[in-house]
Amino acid sequence: MMKWIQELEVLPLSHYKTMRSESPLLWSESSLLRSENPQLLGGTFWHAYRYDHIKRIFADYNHFSSELRSEDKRPIEYSILRTDPQKHSQLRTLVSQAFTPRSIEKMIPRIEALADELLDKVESKGRMDAVQDFAVPLPIIVIAEMLGIPVHDRDQFREWSEALVSGDIDRNSNCQKEMAVYFEAIAEERRRNPQDDLITRLVHATSDGEPLSPFELIGFCILLLVAGNETTTNLLSSALACFDSERIAWDDIRSDRSLLPGAIEEVLRFTSPVQLMFRRVKKDVEVDGMMLTEGQFVMLWIGSANHDESVFEQPDLFHIRRQPNPHLAFGHGIHFCLGAQLARLEARIALNAMLDRFPNYQCDHSKPLKRIQSEFMFGFESLPIILT
Repeated sequence: MMKWIQELEVLPLSHYKTMRSESPLLWSESSLLRSENPQLLGGTFWHAYRYDHIKRIFADYNHFSSELRSEDKRPIEYSILRTDPQKHSQLRTLVSQAFTPRSIEKMIPRIEALADELLDKVESKGRMDAVQDFAVPLPIIVIAEMLGIPVHDRDQFREWSEALVSGDIDRNSNCQKEMAVYFEAIAEERRRNPQDDLITRLVHATSDGEPLSPFELIGFCILLLVAGNETTTNLLSSALACFDSERIAWDDIRSDRSLLPGAIEEVLRFTSPVQLMFRRVKKDVEVDGMMLTEGQFVMLWIGSANHDESVFEQPDLFHIRRQPNPHLAFGHGIHFCLGAQLARLEARIALNAMLDRFPNYQCDHSKPLKRIQSEFMFGFESLPIILT
């Protein structure tokens, strides 16, 4: 099962299993990441690998903070991703006024049309790179259109998105500076000339009479670009890789489309698009006999939690009928991903389009799978697919 993915070890499942068994809560003087986050430098680190530890830490914002307390705060640090209550509650209320379930549902016809347009472009070729031809442009266009971004700026959006998850400190910092200038100009224009788009709604949203500050608005736009683009891109490409390896599951879904939502949840669990999150210890706390002290950081290995044997029966098997499936792919607690509905919707529409148009697709196994260069995200740099 899933041999193509597992044998290439693009997912470190054996490493996760060892850590859950031998060092489920590991202390280290370094983050163990290839490219350390500049805001974590100088700290000491805990690495959490077990489901129960990670779920507890996600929920306990009194002891574990999302705020990193960087002296050089970049726009993303002003977003709901990096704030604690009460500020987090205020920001989520403001953002929720603009990013509503209704506004997402309104996108369904457009997403369906986009999926068909992208597949139309590759049909005559008989093959495509599922990442570059399908999984990348679909969410980029959706997010750009929701925000109200001009068509000619979409390529720039993709470059920024890649930079934000690359792990390259300088590239990330420069990217956020560029995005701050870009979104500030658009927000100012929307204040003068409102449009029917998300940035306009964000500009005019208020909580107790208070609007989003410029940096909070920019921070959310940056967060949405990553959460609404990279997550969906990696979910979709991983789904196509998983279903290629599990043809019986794909055929079952083809016969019964009601299985697709559950199958998407299993992709989210098995190949979690976000593999890692982190928290700062706000005050001393004991976890499973270990004392975590104020100022330390905790790396939450979501990819490991979603393969925890104590929660998921036969976790290294890909099972589209898995019930229950309480994965942590979208986080847990107050920071549960605001864009989860949109990611699931786009994946469902895109995979239904593949089922309608190219149900007999096959991944080109002569091409090696290569994971994107990011410890935080899981996805493929390319995924060649034969359509006929």
